[in-house]
Amino acid sequence: MQRTTRRLMLTDAGTNFYAESADQIDALLRVAGQVTNDSAEIAGRVRVAAPVDFFNWFPAQAVAQFIAEHPRVRLEFELNDARIDLLGEGIDVAMRGGDRDPSLFARKLGTSYQTLVASPGYLAAHGVPAEPGDLSGHQCITSPSHSGPRTTWRLGGVDHQAATIEVDGPFQANTSSAQLEAALAGMGIALLPIALSAAHIDAGRLKEVLPDYTSGAIGVHLVYHSRQLPRAVSAFIEFAANTIKEMGLMDSGKRSTSSPLK
Repeated sequence: MQRTTRRLMLTDAGTNFYAESADQIDALLRVAGQVTNDSAEIAGRVRVAAPVDFFNWFPAQAVAQFIAEHPRVRLEFELNDARIDLLGEGIDVAMRGGDRDPSLFARKLGTSYQTLVASPGYLAAHGVPAEPGDLSGHQCITSPSHSGPRTTWRLGGVDHQAATIEVDGPFQANTSSAQLEAALAGMGIALLPIALSAAHIDAGRLKEVLPDYTSGAIGVHLVYHSRQLPRAVSAFIEFAANTIKEMGLMDSGKRSTSSPLK
């Protein structure tokens, strides 16, 4: 800061400092205002990072109801399977599976696992695998592999030894929703999150293959970077957690499976 008898002026260093920190200061003031706001109305922007397939299993109608109840809340979803830097990308809350990041706070939603599924038509034409090793002789729907044409599936199950199988097939896709569509179309056997395939299994459009084997359960959390959250963010976290629990969208962890990684 430069001072004269008439005015104050920022130095070049001060100008640069302001340019670098103005957005962060503004965000901090906005969050502080929301946290300390005594108004009964919940308001503000909530940026949510979730997997690409999130709305394939989480009901958009529930989100519509949340917005109707909180008309001054703006929800912005960043749908991406990559693990996003919350602070760097300005994300308020993210859904993540697997090991928790110790630098973040978390609310556990439940556990998730993948099961093998195929269409009745595919199984009628190609037969039903009797054991994990049989999968290597089937058309399997997988994610693209950078290490070669074949993909490795690791499966474990109750009272069964863990199995590692190399599989291949004519169709690969990098999202679970695309793999689901391929399975429904009879292209082969897919290893899919149970939340994504359960409705199709119940309706008979898909059948579980080797139902005693799964990918192993992993914890799923909503993670955020501060204990003191804006009321709008807290309201969304509570809403999402309650919706998943009440609608049974995620396993409670009571299903016993042995991890294929052990």
